[in-house]
Amino acid sequence: MSVETFDVAIIGSGLAGQSLALRLAEHRRVVIVTKRTLSDSASAWAQGGIAAVLDPADSVESHVSDTFDAGAGLNSRAATQHVVENSRRAIEWLIDRGVPFTRDEDTPTGYHLTREGGHSHRRIIHAADATGAAVQATLSHQVAAHPNITVLERHIAIDLIPGSKLGQTDRGCLGAYVLDIDNEHVKTLRASATVLATGGAGKVYVYTTNPDTATGDGIAMAWRAGCRVANMEFIQFHPTCLYHPQAKSFLVSEAVRGEGGLLRLPSGERFMPEHDPRAELAPRDIVARAIDFEMKKRGLDCVFLDISHKPAEFLKSHFPTILARCQELGIDITRQPIPVVPAAHYTCGGIVTDLQGRTDLPGLYAVGEATCTGLHGANRLASNSLLECVVFSEGIADAILAQPVLPPLPLPPWDESRVTDADEEIVISHNWEELRRFMWDYVGIVRTNKRLLRAQHRIRLLTREIDEFYANFRVTNDLIELRNLVTTADLIVRSALRRKESRGLHFSRDYPGTQSRPRDTVLRPRKTSAK
Repeated sequence: MSVETFDVAIIGSGLAGQSLALRLAEHRRVVIVTKRTLSDSASAWAQGGIAAVLDPADSVESHVSDTFDAGAGLNSRAATQHVVENSRRAIEWLIDRGVPFTRDEDTPTGYHLTREGGHSHRRIIHAADATGAAVQATLSHQVAAHPNITVLERHIAIDLIPGSKLGQTDRGCLGAYVLDIDNEHVKTLRASATVLATGGAGKVYVYTTNPDTATGDGIAMAWRAGCRVANMEFIQFHPTCLYHPQAKSFLVSEAVRGEGGLLRLPSGERFMPEHDPRAELAPRDIVARAIDFEMKKRGLDCVFLDISHKPAEFLKSHFPTILARCQELGIDITRQPIPVVPAAHYTCGGIVTDLQGRTDLPGLYAVGEATCTGLHGANRLASNSLLECVVFSEGIADAILAQPVLPPLPLPPWDESRVTDADEEIVISHNWEELRRFMWDYVGIVRTNKRLLRAQHRIRLLTREIDEFYANFRVTNDLIELRNLVTTADLIVRSALRRKESRGLHFSRDYPGTQSRPRDTVLRPRKTSAK
C-alpha cells in the first residue's frame, strides 16, 4: 500500500477546489483528488453566472437583502456580508486569471450583467450561457500546468484519517484514504491540511441537474470523522430542467426567465402570477413549488418555458448552449416553448464551517456546496454558489498559509486482510435505484411526516445492508458512492423531521406555517466512526 505525502490534499476539482489550489500552489505542495477528470464537476455545468456587486447602481446592501429574502431569513448575517463584500474582489481575481466573461462596452462595468430570479438588480456576470464551463476550462489549464500541483484523476476518497484513530489526540485530520479506480488500489494520502471540495448530493434523487459525481462524499466523510452538519433538509430543486427522454440532467438556466422567459401550461396560459407577485422572477423554491402544484393538480408530465417572443439573434447570442441542445432534440426555442420539470439541483446545507472554511476537526477544511457556511439559509439565491466558492477559497488559503506545515506522522495502510472481492455487485445497483426512487417520492419538494418516516425506515434497512457489504468486500467506486449517498440521505431525512415548520426549500404539509424565529438544524455525530 503506497503512502504519498503533500502539504495540502484537496478532495474535489470544481471551482472551489481549483481556485484554492491555485491560491496555495506558490507556497505549498498540493494534490487534487478527482473522481473523473480535472474538468469534471458540477461547477462546469453551471450556466447562469456569478452574482456580484459590480454596477455602480447596485449595492452590497441590496445583494445582502436579496440573499436574505431568498434564504427565508435563515442566513448568517456575518457570512452573507462577508461573501457579498468580497464579490467584486472574487470576480476581479477570475478576470485576472483570464476567464472570458461576456463583454458589453455600453455598460459602466464593460461586461454584460444579466438578472435572475430573486435579484433586484442586474448583477450576474457570465460567459454567454456556459459560465461554469468557461471558468473551469480557464482554471483547469492553469492547474494542470502548475509544477506544485499534482492531480490524481479517477481517484475517489474513501475516508478521512483523524488523528484520534491513531491515538494522536493532539492532531486533527492527517489525510485520507483514496481508491485508484482503474487499478483498484488504495492509497494513503498524508497531508498537513485536508480540504473537502466535493460538491453536493443531487444524485440522492432520481431526477437531478447534477453530474453523476454528486454523491455527497465530503459531507458523509466529514460526518463519519466527527464533524457537525447543518440544514441538510434544504435541497434546492431547480424549477426548469429540460423534460425529454434523451436530455439527462440538462438545466435550462435561470437567466432564461431573467431575460423574459414565461412559464406556461400546455394551453399556453401563464400560471406564475397566481402564485407570487414576482411571477417568473420569484426565488427558485417558490417557482419549483408552483410548477409541482400545477403538474399534480392537472396531471401534467411537464410545463413549458417560453422565450420565443424574443428575437432569434438575441437567443443565439445569450443562450447558445441551450439553443443548440434543444435543437439537437428537435426543439426550436426561437419558435417553440421548452418542456421543463423541477429537478434536485443544489444542497444548501452541509458541513459546518467558519468564515475561513475550518470544520470541527483541526486540519480539515471544507469549501463550496459541501458546506453550510450560513450564506444560503433556507434557499440559495441564484448565482451565489460560484461566488461562495471563490470568496471562501481565498479565506481558506489564508488560514492554511498562516499555519506551519506539520511534520508527517506514520500512517497505517488500508487494511484489506479480512475482505474479499464482492460476489454480487447487483446488490449495489439495486440499492442505489431503491434509495434514489424513495427519496424522490418521500423527501421531495412537498413533504409530510408520514413520507419522511417511510423514507427513514428504508434508509435504516439499506444502511445495515450496505455496512455489511462494506465490512466484507473490497471497496469499489460504486460501493463508496452508495455508502456516502445513504449516509447523506439519512442526514437529509433526520434534518427534515426536526424542522417543525415550512421555510424556504422545506415545505411540510404537517407544518405549513413559518416560525417567527429562524433556527438552524444542526446535527452532531455521537461518535467518530471513520475507518
